[in-house]
Amino acid sequence: MNSWEKKIFLDRKRNLFSPTETSVRHRFLKDYTKSQGFTLIELMIVVAIVGILAAIALPSYQSYIRKSNRSDAIVALSTLQLAQEKYRISNTTYGTLAQIGGASLSEGGYYTLTVPVGTATAYTLVATPVTTKAQGSDTECPSLTLTQTGAVTSYTPLTCWGK
Repeated sequence: MNSWEKKIFLDRKRNLFSPTETSVRHRFLKDYTKSQGFTLIELMIVVAIVGILAAIALPSYQSYIRKSNRSDAIVALSTLQLAQEKYRISNTTYGTLAQIGGASLSEGGYYTLTVPVGTATAYTLVATPVTTKAQGSDTECPSLTLTQTGAVTSYTPLTCWGK
């Protein structure tokens, strides 16, 4: 005996069906097929919940991407710092970007690199986000600067360097 046949048998015992009903099986199946599927309001609630979650998650994700792309600038500035020191060994002053053989863009292409100051005792290296890339909207760290004066190296802004 199937489960629906057992149900019909029990329903007949309890007089839930009239004896004149011709299709007890049809009535039983009809009652249970009414409540299948989702209503439009249930679907709209799900869409609203997904929209709210996306509105919260997307800015957080973009912030994470910007923060991880800052490593591109840190690596590029560290490479330029090594090139400056290597250049200074053979020369009386620190060099320009062209003299030290540095690239004007970081490896990932997220930052423009410049050497605005290079004297006999100090130099400054600056990485500025490329405005046409996603990193251009980084308002927390509009540029990363490494300044070497004598034996002291300073990193600006310090929070962007992860120190």
